[in-house]
Amino acid sequence: MPATNQHITSSGLLNQQWLQRILELAEQLVRSAPQLWVAESAIVSLMPNTEGSASELYDVLDEEERARAVARAVDALRAVVALGYTLEPQSNDQEEEPETEEPNIVLEQLAQSSAGNLGSLLALWRARKTEQWARYPNIYRILGKRILDLGEPILAYDVLNEGLEYWPTDVRMRQLNALALSRSGATDKANAILFQLYQEGHTDEETLGMLARTHKDLWQQARTPEEEQRQMQQSFEYYFQAYQLNRGYYTGINAATVALLANNSSHAHTIAQEVYQMCMEEYQSSPDAANNYWLTATLAEAALIHGDIEEAGQWYNRAATLGRGKYGNLNSTRRNAWLILDHLQLDRHTIDQYFQFPTVVVFAGHMIDRPDRPIPRFPPELEGPVKQAIRELLVDLNCGIGYSSLACGSDILFQEAVLEIGGEAHVVLPYNRKNFIEDSVGYPAEGKWEERFDQICREATEVQTASLQKMMGGSMSFEYTNLLLHGLATIRSEQLQTRLAPVAVWDGKHGDGVGGTASSIEHWRACGRHVEIIDLHTIIRQVMEPHNALSVISEQPARPAYDEDDDGLRAEMIGMLFADAVSFSKLTEEELPLFIRTFLGEIGDLVHNSEHKPIMRNTWGDGLYLVFPDVRSTGLFALQLYERICTVDWSTRNLPPTLNLRIALHAGPVYSCIDPVTGNPNYIGSQVSHAARIEPVTPPGQVYASQAFAALAAAQRVTEFTCDYVGQTPLAKEHGTFPTYLVRQNVGG
Repeated sequence: MPATNQHITSSGLLNQQWLQRILELAEQLVRSAPQLWVAESAIVSLMPNTEGSASELYDVLDEEERARAVARAVDALRAVVALGYTLEPQSNDQEEEPETEEPNIVLEQLAQSSAGNLGSLLALWRARKTEQWARYPNIYRILGKRILDLGEPILAYDVLNEGLEYWPTDVRMRQLNALALSRSGATDKANAILFQLYQEGHTDEETLGMLARTHKDLWQQARTPEEEQRQMQQSFEYYFQAYQLNRGYYTGINAATVALLANNSSHAHTIAQEVYQMCMEEYQSSPDAANNYWLTATLAEAALIHGDIEEAGQWYNRAATLGRGKYGNLNSTRRNAWLILDHLQLDRHTIDQYFQFPTVVVFAGHMIDRPDRPIPRFPPELEGPVKQAIRELLVDLNCGIGYSSLACGSDILFQEAVLEIGGEAHVVLPYNRKNFIEDSVGYPAEGKWEERFDQICREATEVQTASLQKMMGGSMSFEYTNLLLHGLATIRSEQLQTRLAPVAVWDGKHGDGVGGTASSIEHWRACGRHVEIIDLHTIIRQVMEPHNALSVISEQPARPAYDEDDDGLRAEMIGMLFADAVSFSKLTEEELPLFIRTFLGEIGDLVHNSEHKPIMRNTWGDGLYLVFPDVRSTGLFALQLYERICTVDWSTRNLPPTLNLRIALHAGPVYSCIDPVTGNPNYIGSQVSHAARIEPVTPPGQVYASQAFAALAAAQRVTEFTCDYVGQTPLAKEHGTFPTYLVRQNVGG
């Protein structure tokens, strides 16, 4: 049972580091001597840099030392009480609950090799009983680390974040949490977590090494030469401090690499040689060293720093074999190698040839023909040949991760093939499962498509729903889904720095309109991507009678670019910005005119003069709702709004210093119309409601975005800003949680 701040109430301030130290150790004392827990935990808190239970530490003191320690503890506790705190022993109610076997079973499953694939780990995570897991922090530590090793920092963050709700001072979970954030691109937040650990006195190699790594990432994001130099220097200092204190090869090799990048070749070679000798001694003397991934990767990097490409290649080849499937580790090793190769002006391919990352595939394809289709396009007779063609292409592409919807026909055949070759299946349904099955899965008389749909959903790594309800006509729902699939696949491929390959089963015709296969292909090609086509026309020629081959494919009537009814209600894809002023409710009547002139005046000036003008705007008191034609203009305006409002000290303008703005972004399909009440253009729909729920939970002075916004920005190749994942955030009004992204300006953007 974790010790948490619920045992301390306060009307004053207390040093957080000292408080956490008490809380971490108090639980151990409750079990052995509840009546002494306050005094003994205070005693232990006054013993810096110690390990072990409080009871063990207290027992080693002689009577005189105990007396002095108790006196110091009493003085400290009197100071705590004087500050307004009440200290209470932790309740032992949960200790009386019967023990369960589930946590032990989970730990055993995690220890087994079968739990090393993402599907198995996801199954454990989804089936968890939170009230039981909360008592065993090691489950969160191990599961989070395993998922990180598989290159899934977003999911790892979610696991570790839940663990930290119950064990907020757990050092290992905080380290892994920071690593997950760092690998997701949220470098600033990772750096803050690690610097806090450093300030608390954690100078172990893991903490210092990861802290140094975040500064190396910040160096690569720096906008000025001065900032580059500062971040590089801090990175080296933390790596070198860790190496000097711990003599570990991990921080040693990174110190050498950073020194090389900072043009200190002499220092780099000296450290690299020390690390190389250290690793070789371990490699030759330890029977397990030959299977140690990080030891092998370090030998490779040391050889590369010395410019020995041939030896480096041998070690990288072995490391890639040892790390097969652990994409996070492999990507970290490859990224360091790229930095060195670029600095030495050598071709990256000299090392890339040893790292075979799986290709991420995003897919679109035609459905099996309905029984009443007058002119066949994908007749059921082609199912076997099409699936064989999909599987062969996926093998040729080295596909390991697949994104698609799950309609009968091509989609289901694609995801079956992905799972059969051991890949990850990622599914996005356009709208709710029941209606989607009725519309796009359950109608064929043969093929057992609904059973196969259910089986894939059970085995898939993830199944998401783009919208809860189907939009009028349905075309925009499918278009939105296709864009989400492309964006999510893009984000994943960029995380792994691997290839993204669009694949389509297509008849070669352009008559399926918005949301169809041809629409996806056109979008992919517009983004400059090469599309792998499985040509239904060619398969028909090979399978069916020659005299029928040319007659079975026919141009279909094109669907409209937008679904529109007789009253002009039209489905459109838009970007949305919701914002409200923090501390508005605390303004006095005298301050309101100043708020309107200055705070709202600044926003109004930006709305009228920005090159990224909204196409609709609305306000209510301190609330702001803006609509934009695309995600790019939405994000760029939001960042301008952030600079104009969130970076200002409003106390200098005679307004409360706490005055700030929450900014939330979303994108999706809505209905555009002329509002019958106001006579003005308006945009309404469930996606607007979703966007409105994000804003109240956005931290003041931040720009937050939904996963849909981040995915569409990736799909549309927006380069001016970046969306960094920061975890699952509870929506307002108890509407569940949503994946949250922090929007920040790109370097040079």
